[in-house]
Amino acid sequence: MLNEARDHASIKPKMAWGGFRSLDRPVKRLIAVGFLFGLARFSESFLILKAMDSGLSAQWSPLVLALFNLSFLALAYPAGHLSDRIAPRHVLLAGIALLVVADLWLARATSLWAIGIGVVLWGAHMALTQGIFSRMIADAASEDKRATSFGAFFFASGIAALLASLGAGLLWDRSGPAATFTAAAALAALAGAMLILLPKER
Repeated sequence: MLNEARDHASIKPKMAWGGFRSLDRPVKRLIAVGFLFGLARFSESFLILKAMDSGLSAQWSPLVLALFNLSFLALAYPAGHLSDRIAPRHVLLAGIALLVVADLWLARATSLWAIGIGVVLWGAHMALTQGIFSRMIADAASEDKRATSFGAFFFASGIAALLASLGAGLLWDRSGPAATFTAAAALAALAGAMLILLPKER
C-alpha cells in the first residue's frame, strides 16, 4: 500500500513556483491589460449615484442595479457563445469599446431615461468582458502554471477594483460625475489600445 502511494506520488506533475516572474509572457501581458482595464471599471454604486444626482429618489435606486443585472444576464450567454466562434480578443475589444461609449454617454447624460441607456450599456460591457479575460488567461497559460496565472490575474484585478473605486470617489467629490466617467473612458480606451498592440501568440 505504501509502495503504491509512492508510485502515484512519483507521477504527479511538479508544480512550478516562482510567483509573477515565472508566469508565461502572454499571461503577464494580459494581466497588465486587465489591471489597466480594472482601473476604468469602478463599482456599480456610482451608477446609482449618477441616477440619484439626476433626480432618482433613494427608494427607487435599486432599479438601477436591477437594470444593470438584466442587461448583463441577457448578454452573458451570447457573449460566451460568440467567443467560441470568433477570437476572444475581438469580443473583449468590443466589450472595452462598449465601456468607453457607456462612460462617455453617462458623462453627458442628465435625464433618467438617458442614464438608463448608459446603465444598460454598462451591463452589456460586463457580459462581453468578465468571462472573456478568464478565457484568454486559460488559453495563454501553460498547463502547469494555469492556476497560478488565474491567481495572479484575480489578485491584480482585485487591487485595480479597489483603486478604481477609491479614485472614482475622490474624483467625483472634487470634479463631479462627468469628470469621473470621462476619466474612466480614457483608461478603458488605453486598455483597449494595449490589447490591440499585444502580439497574437496564440
